[in-house]
Amino acid sequence: MLSTILSFSRARVLYVVIGAAALSLGWYFFSGGGKSAGTTITIVPSDVSEQVRVSGTVTAAQNVDLGFAANGRIASVRAMVGEHLGEGAVIAEIENGDLAAAVAQKEATLAERQADLAALLAGTRPEQITVASTSVANAQTALLNALQNAYTTTDDAVHNKADVLFTNPRTSPLLSFTVTSAAVKISTEQDRASLEPVLIGWAALIARLSSAASAGSATLAQKYLAQVTALLADANAALNNGVSDQTTTTAMLASYATALATARANVNAATTAIVAASSALAAAEKNLALEQAGATPDALAASRAAVAAAAADVASAHAALAKTLVVAPFDGIITRMDAKVGEVVAPTASEISMQSDGVFEIETYVPEVAISGIAIGNPATTTLDAYGSSVAFRSKVIATDPAETVKDGVPTYKVTLAFFAADARIRSGMTANVVIETGMLHDAIVVPVGAITTKSGETSVSVVIQGKSMPRSVSTGVSPSFGQVEILSGLAKGDVILLTPAP
Repeated sequence: MLSTILSFSRARVLYVVIGAAALSLGWYFFSGGGKSAGTTITIVPSDVSEQVRVSGTVTAAQNVDLGFAANGRIASVRAMVGEHLGEGAVIAEIENGDLAAAVAQKEATLAERQADLAALLAGTRPEQITVASTSVANAQTALLNALQNAYTTTDDAVHNKADVLFTNPRTSPLLSFTVTSAAVKISTEQDRASLEPVLIGWAALIARLSSAASAGSATLAQKYLAQVTALLADANAALNNGVSDQTTTTAMLASYATALATARANVNAATTAIVAASSALAAAEKNLALEQAGATPDALAASRAAVAAAAADVASAHAALAKTLVVAPFDGIITRMDAKVGEVVAPTASEISMQSDGVFEIETYVPEVAISGIAIGNPATTTLDAYGSSVAFRSKVIATDPAETVKDGVPTYKVTLAFFAADARIRSGMTANVVIETGMLHDAIVVPVGAITTKSGETSVSVVIQGKSMPRSVSTGVSPSFGQVEILSGLAKGDVILLTPAP
């Protein structure tokens, strides 16, 4: 049975008893008036609340000293003692123009990198696809025109300029003048004979050729042009080996040579035009395919890496700037302001203090004999010395320290309670008296400690039977409230006992 009051300093614990006030039900137990030796109580089992009574000090939920994280000269102080600030508000700052500019620059770079990545992820715009497609169509048309022009040039070079050197050029071509080299004569005539079917096929191809199919015909056209070029080269060799006579004069041979040179130049130009048009079409098609394909995985990875690097630079710049600011870590009131504009400060100095808003807390220390009944969430009733015991505030346990704190040589454990609601009457530093509800004894018999006596190791009470008192042995349990003890056995409902045992 615990009946000793444990004393501590007034600022902390005044007294603790295990349990809660059962006999505040009070005098319904009593059948008489004062606490004389003849006063009795009638035993009535009931539900009894277990309590722990402690005292402590009201504190703010958060109370911090603030200072700068970097050396510098204070540029501005934006709050004063007693001023209320919201979380994140800037209280003071040191000179930081260069750091603010660095933040702006890094953020602009990040925005640029993010825009680049967004463009890659979005892919090519429809307008760009349209432009690329138009370039392909234009290149196809240009190649078709080059092919048609090449056929026209070739037809003119053969039928109008080279065929004057032959008799029956389209069927059985023979040179119409004497050539000193038999080999040149034979080669030239064979070239012309084999070229006629080619020209006929080419004409048919050109007639049905479209822009879309022009790329596939370019290679074949260059093959045809090569045959025409060979014919013109052999014809030029024949003229160089030609002998004038009465039918073919020297002047005629010279005119043939001039016409043939023009034909050769035109065919070469047509060949060059086809090659250029084919290359332009190939380039346009590759560009269209690239636009349609969008960004490659490697390009996306590189762009994402660039964004991440830019974001890291922004975070670093913000971190450097933040070291020049003192920012409110929570909603609350400034309780100390020593910072002054123009003062040079260091990170080791605390210039500002702040106390949080909202519900206040109570710090108290519970002896080890009572701590086992304390649990987070236990409800409590708190009174403040400033308002007396008649003004009660609801509170609850929100934390218990796992490690002990020695107070006056006695191991204690810090217990923190919080008021249920904010109240303008509650202020930091007030002395609080707290009754913590730790449990409930159901259908229990509880008597005053003074009604019990112990002799020779036997615990008993004085039971009144027919006007006479007789000792009766009892066994005791916990002390649910200050000055009370539970009777586990020896008494029953209706028994009458003396408040003060008979001698």
